[in-house]
Amino acid sequence: MYFDLFFRKNPFDGGYTVSGGLSETIDYIKNFKFDDDDIEYLRSLGNFNEDFLEYLKTLKFKGDIYAVEDGTVVFPNEPVITVKADIVTAQLLETALLTNFNSASLVTTAAKRITKEAGNIPVMEFGARRARGIDSAISASKDAYIGGCIGTSNTYTGKKYKIPVLGTMAHSLVTESEDEYTAFLNYAKSNPNNCVFLVDTYDTLKSGIPNAIRVADDYLTPNGYKFKGIRIDSGDLAYLSKEARRMLDESGYENTGICLSNGINEFTIRDLLMQGAEIDSLGVGDNIAASKECVGGVYKLVAVEKEIEIEPRIKVSNDTIKTTNPGYKKVYRFYDKETGYALGDVIALASETIPEDFYTLIHESEDWKQKPLTNYEVRQLQVPIFKAGILVYTDPSLDEKRSYCEREVNSLYPEVTRIVKPSEYYIDLSEELKEVKQDLINQHKKIDNPKKLVKANISRVNN
Repeated sequence: MYFDLFFRKNPFDGGYTVSGGLSETIDYIKNFKFDDDDIEYLRSLGNFNEDFLEYLKTLKFKGDIYAVEDGTVVFPNEPVITVKADIVTAQLLETALLTNFNSASLVTTAAKRITKEAGNIPVMEFGARRARGIDSAISASKDAYIGGCIGTSNTYTGKKYKIPVLGTMAHSLVTESEDEYTAFLNYAKSNPNNCVFLVDTYDTLKSGIPNAIRVADDYLTPNGYKFKGIRIDSGDLAYLSKEARRMLDESGYENTGICLSNGINEFTIRDLLMQGAEIDSLGVGDNIAASKECVGGVYKLVAVEKEIEIEPRIKVSNDTIKTTNPGYKKVYRFYDKETGYALGDVIALASETIPEDFYTLIHESEDWKQKPLTNYEVRQLQVPIFKAGILVYTDPSLDEKRSYCEREVNSLYPEVTRIVKPSEYYIDLSEELKEVKQDLINQHKKIDNPKKLVKANISRVNN
């Protein structure tokens, strides 16, 4: 059996998605088994016969998996992961593969959109308190780092993944003290080498910044310490940051940084920069670790292997977007040899050969949209992960994935990566795949047995 994991729509109404979650999937499959406690629990449910439970006791993953690497730019309907395995094993993997891909890809994509919009301004991930549980917070910090964040406020993630740990003081350190000046002074004495004051607890311009400057004058500078920065977490960030820069500069602290936070996303960053905000760093939390968006990956049977023949399978739906691309497939990406930019992708049957000198991308349903290609290089996106149950892939380090993700997104034309109304990236089905798909659709149209039609409609509603 062949199953494809793919998604149907880019999140955030964006032009691309960054794939993630492969590391977690590898770990899951390496440890895929049913121990005695699992079998006993399943037995207690009363839903499974003893033959099946005995079968599960010795079940191991013995199939093949091909996948795109973490940090790869991917697009709707492209097979991100292809699983070749027996039907039971393949179906048992479904939920784990989907949750790993959906959660990691969402966070990595969100982080990349934000860090790309920020440009050279470093972005710290502050999302632990908004994440959906402790495990989710840890994973989100790791995926945000791959997506371009420079570090995280989550200390445990820093320990586990060797990611830089960053942050500033808390509001509670200010409110528990007698007054703001004393709070800042105590903080400076306990943390003199990394002193970033949170200046918006009472009044940013009338109290916070003046008291931060006083502490710098009274303690930091006389003792040879650097006044590293301030953080503004509320109010009109553009106006306050400009006023803060003026006040700091007039006091002789031209090199003191300004960090902005408070519900920031890629659109906020765009607007702040347009308004001339003074920004040296950004702290972003919920819009990375707890986004309200969804990647929506799905997992579908696409082919059945019978002896030496691979028979394609299709799911037909009244919703065109839910009709699947059948068959065992590969995804190829074309790159302009001169510029290095990605020109488009083609999804083809695995048995096909992609020409190396000339190819025309043709829109699947609007065939007048065509893009002839020459002078290109072709890259197959999926790589082998497991062969006959054996791991054959070496998972890169986080820093390698981070650099790779940066190269991947930079390989797209700016029109595709812009955050508002991005240009559509070319994704084509090969002519052979289109024919197979249309043949299968036509076969399903010929069904004239009412009982079969009822069953087909039920399956569509349930999915």
